[in-house]
Amino acid sequence: MGKFLSALLALAAGIVIGSFAGPAPAAAETIKIAHSTWVGYGPLYIAREKGIFKKNGVDVELVLMEDPKERFPTLMADKIQMISSTVDTALLYLKNRDDFQYVVAIDDSNGGDGIVANKDITSIKDLKGKKVAVNEGSVSEFYLNVLLDRAGLKESELNIVNMTAMDAGTAFVTKRVDAAVTWEPALTKGKTAEHGHLLVDSSSTPGLITDVIIIKSSWVKAHPKDVAAIVKSWEEAVAYYEAHPEESIEIMAKGVGGWLKDPKEFKETLTGIKFYDGPANKTFFGTAAKPGPLFQTTADAIKIWTDHGKLQVKVVPSDLINYSFVNG
Repeated sequence: MGKFLSALLALAAGIVIGSFAGPAPAAAETIKIAHSTWVGYGPLYIAREKGIFKKNGVDVELVLMEDPKERFPTLMADKIQMISSTVDTALLYLKNRDDFQYVVAIDDSNGGDGIVANKDITSIKDLKGKKVAVNEGSVSEFYLNVLLDRAGLKESELNIVNMTAMDAGTAFVTKRVDAAVTWEPALTKGKTAEHGHLLVDSSSTPGLITDVIIIKSSWVKAHPKDVAAIVKSWEEAVAYYEAHPEESIEIMAKGVGGWLKDPKEFKETLTGIKFYDGPANKTFFGTAAKPGPLFQTTADAIKIWTDHGKLQVKVVPSDLINYSFVNG
């Protein structure tokens, strides 16, 4: 009887205590960030492995998703929350002018992309009438068209061969095209080929080929604290890399994986980009009243893709750029 009474009293106490304790706190929502295999996304893995995301109050899952044709529909279906991709790519998937927002810049191609060409092609103007390999609808085509526009040429004046960036580099090395728009490591292979040289690379166009974190506008509005935490985590991860480069390269190579899994390969590829830290983001974004270079990069992308008939809606840079998180 004593044991029964004790159990009954314990049960009653549990009910009373439970009635005052209230519901258990909800678990933090997992934020899924999708990206392709690229050296510029490495600090996301620093933020994960060094507990930076956790410290800032967000639970993050990094999702490898190579094809933007998969990434953007998945984002719109709310199966992921964020995408790491280039400024120009997001424009191709807009169905409404306010679908997406750029909240922080990640990396800038600083020689990692470029055009390799036969040695008799010494300027962009010399590409006229030549067979040029480029991946249509990609950042490579955007990059090429900005250069052509500045030289007074149109893509229609070239003999375009559509293929991926890596295949474009191979096609050039095997002399099947006169020039190729590509990136590392194919860029180095092309410029060191006996018949080839580097016509131009992205070090001469800072801010043009830039990766940003892209989020649905509705999600940004509903989760401003989470967005702020992601931006803060990114900036802290880049700061960690700057303070501990060798350890960070090991972490980033392992995390990004793929063809970059070797830390030596990762380190070599890293020389072709620069990461955007906190101060660089403030400069690149600017403010709504005084926009930074991101405004012009977005404007260039809108013009190029509009001229190519690839945009589904009319849009202006201010529809996409959210200045508040890096300069708030």
